[in-house]
Amino acid sequence: MSQSLPDRLADAAALLLGRRTVRCPHPGCPVRIRHRGITTEEAKRLTTLATDHTRHGPKH
Repeated sequence: MSQSLPDRLADAAALLLGRRTVRCPHPGCPVRIRHRGITTEEAKRLTTLATDHTRHGPKH
């Protein structure tokens, strides 16, 4: 997965503010979820949602 420089900088800035960013690994998919201060279970749920393109990608 190749991110643009502005996206990488935005993710780095979010990390400095204590936020974690999870992106969909599917090429061209714009889905990204940022979170902080949530439970481990909720972080796992959001990570699964973000990385499973079949759950948020186009329905064909």
